[in-house]
Amino acid sequence: MLRTPTAAQHELEMVTLEQLVPKDHLLRLIDRHIQFDFIRERTAHLYCADNGRPALDPVLLFKMLFIGYLFGIRSERQLIKEIQVNVAYRWFLGLRLTDKVPDASTLSQNRRRRFVGTDIEQAIFDAIVEQAIKHGLIGGRVFYSDSTHLKASANKGRYKVHQVEQNPLEYLAELNAAIAEDREAHGKKPLPPDDDDTPPTKEVKVSLVDPDAGYMVREGKPTGFFYLDHRTVDGAHALITDTYVTPASVHDSVPYLARLERMRQRFDFDIAAVGLDAGYSTPPICKSLIEQNIFAVIGYRRPTHREGYFYKREYQYDPIRNGYVCPEGEFLPYRTTTRHGYREYVSQAAICTSCPSRTQCTQSRNKVKLVTRHIWQHYQEAVDANRLSAKGKKLYARRKETVERSFADAKQLHGHRYARFRGLAKVMAQALLAAACQNMKKMAMLLEKALRLLLAQISASHPSFRHALAELSSFFEKFNGSERNFEREPLQIALA
Repeated sequence: MLRTPTAAQHELEMVTLEQLVPKDHLLRLIDRHIQFDFIRERTAHLYCADNGRPALDPVLLFKMLFIGYLFGIRSERQLIKEIQVNVAYRWFLGLRLTDKVPDASTLSQNRRRRFVGTDIEQAIFDAIVEQAIKHGLIGGRVFYSDSTHLKASANKGRYKVHQVEQNPLEYLAELNAAIAEDREAHGKKPLPPDDDDTPPTKEVKVSLVDPDAGYMVREGKPTGFFYLDHRTVDGAHALITDTYVTPASVHDSVPYLARLERMRQRFDFDIAAVGLDAGYSTPPICKSLIEQNIFAVIGYRRPTHREGYFYKREYQYDPIRNGYVCPEGEFLPYRTTTRHGYREYVSQAAICTSCPSRTQCTQSRNKVKLVTRHIWQHYQEAVDANRLSAKGKKLYARRKETVERSFADAKQLHGHRYARFRGLAKVMAQALLAAACQNMKKMAMLLEKALRLLLAQISASHPSFRHALAELSSFFEKFNGSERNFEREPLQIALA
């Protein structure tokens, strides 16, 4: 029988927030398995101990931000509106149904004044990683790294062209020493010092509204002002162990070695293997990984090739004679080592003039073929061989299930397609908090699954356990707030 519903919005009901939030809600799992008290300890020095108005609890403040990142709410004003009406959010924050929700300006002003210039976001991210290590969710042996772009809040048509100095490479001193040693081994004179003291410069497009963003021009990628989030995940459960933001004009390989060392120093990881995209395939990175005894697998980079010409791989390197053999069987001997670390191997013009394959080999005016080889090329070749091994294939296959899936979740579920703020420091804070929330979410689900499995095993082994657990739960329900404490540590109470 069809009945006309009656309005019940103004009826009084005796309910608690505890009753209104589903038992399997994500925020319940996070609250059960993740500790947040460390935030209060890390920010205590930023508050006055005995003067001023009572401050908003920093744990509450950051938990509000966590809700925004966990559920992809990009606007802080919209976040406040959602908290006002969502009982699960209020429960997570410890707010009553009638408590006033802090204003959105409280979030922005604390970020601009109290926390500016601090490393609180990095401290939060590191603390979550440490909790994951404590729970045994991070193996600390195999890692995967990659980068993704975040669109900057900047019009790609509004910019000025500036001449900026190019920073010297970190490994430049080591490379120069290796070049000098290589030239000496080949009987060549040392290169004359570079008398030009003026640092090299290049033209870059600088945004008028967000100068920190980099103008990205990559094949298959959108063009405009972007930031790059360089992320490393652990191979066990794809938990994020490092995230670092640079302008999009910075190549993926530039910050990699420093971030790898940062992870080793900060978390005492014993890194055994890494899986990387083809963009990281550079001689300095391969050299460093091999010297650190790290098994590296790097994706295949398709060579730039002109149609109708021989591939470089068709020129076979002869390490005994220190030269290359061309497709026609002629030998290209060593000539010199350049200032940039490349050995040059050249053919003889007299032989190439009558060669039937010369048009497929070179179109140079002097009819000479030049092949270059980096002095650290053998390190790169050793890493390339890892990719073709059975172990390397198995390791690299996990890359799409770890770091690539981590980025996909970040973009699809956590609002990581766009930079929420302007400026490198603020975007870095966004990336750290987003990564921390992704870790919280995965940690809570993994720990909850393990807990339920353990309880099921105990219940199966002891038939009376389930009945005793139900009686304990009923007993604690009689006391205000006790049920939540019971749910937080069920094993300790049950085993007691």
